[in-house]
Amino acid sequence: MTKFNWKSLLKEFSRKLIEERDEEDWELTPVMVKSTWLGYPAASEAEIVEAETRLNTRFPPSYRAFLAISNGWRNSDWTEMHLYSTSEIDWFASRNQEWIDAWQSTDQPTISDEKYFVYGADQDCIHLRREYLSTALEISSGSGDSDIFLLIPEVVSETGEWEAWHFGNKLPGAYRYRSFYELMEKVTEQGCFIL
Repeated sequence: MTKFNWKSLLKEFSRKLIEERDEEDWELTPVMVKSTWLGYPAASEAEIVEAETRLNTRFPPSYRAFLAISNGWRNSDWTEMHLYSTSEIDWFASRNQEWIDAWQSTDQPTISDEKYFVYGADQDCIHLRREYLSTALEISSGSGDSDIFLLIPEVVSETGEWEAWHFGNKLPGAYRYRSFYELMEKVTEQGCFIL
């Protein structure tokens, strides 16, 4: 089983955000600043299982491990996005069918595996498989430009990880990652949710 260093990664993300904040725009409690923690309390195993049961799925390992450290992530002026708690997670189609319809309304061929399965700096965000939007799991609220994070159950690694997307209207597609953990490593590196 893969070990995820969520506590360390999220503490580093919190530290960066706290250090780089504009104190006039950010409302942080003294406890948040002192603890360098902007996450929420952990979700219990029962809360995670309840969400999985409600959605009739099992979350990928890195996402389950994240929820067991922080049941979502705070929305604020500086993070642009709110990562959902176990009670808020839902299928993308449940809230965004019009968005899906808009993306699927044009005739474009399916992207080849050679173009699709490229990750990191070499990927082109226009190479997404629009058909995956119908089965995507929505794990965040959108920012002003409607950027959101999606987990894609159509692309599962040997270790059970689902592909993760940073998807939004300001992009001509989605930046894709092999897992939610890989996406959040990039978020921490950038110091914000907008990549």
